[in-house]
Amino acid sequence: MKRAVLALALLTTGHALLPALADGAGEVQISRFSGKPVPRFESLKHEKVNGRKGPGVDYQVRWEYARKGLPMLIIKESGDWRYVRDPMGDEVWIKKTQLTSQANALTLGAFLLKAGRAHDSADVARVPAGAVVSLETCDEDLCQVRAGKYRGWAPRDQLWGATATNG
Repeated sequence: MKRAVLALALLTTGHALLPALADGAGEVQISRFSGKPVPRFESLKHEKVNGRKGPGVDYQVRWEYARKGLPMLIIKESGDWRYVRDPMGDEVWIKKTQLTSQANALTLGAFLLKAGRAHDSADVARVPAGAVVSLETCDEDLCQVRAGKYRGWAPRDQLWGATATNG
């Protein structure tokens, strides 16, 4: 069984390995399994989640994710299973009970969290590359996020998981 911890890779390599994968996600359709749009982002519900080669526990584990809250792009559904793309571009099957609709994003690069939408707004905090932040609301260029105890505005193009499919 191939095991890897995505969190370690993200922390050690930064944004260089994080392609902007959601751009080619395709046309949005409503799933007959969940009644929700596909593609869409959801997040890992637990600290340890297995990504499998196929939609069932009998399939080999390809990845062992060790990062609660990591956003995943759901690109297909089959019964209780979701075919997802992770921030590294790998695609695996994850059981729906291991995902949550909590809107999170992964930072692609370091940036300063701003108090307001204006470019000259006060700096709130420095957010490092590879951080998981909670998404609150997004407009065309910016998203209001919560990063730990800080809340502010972040550049949308630096947030994997903040695409037109979720706000």
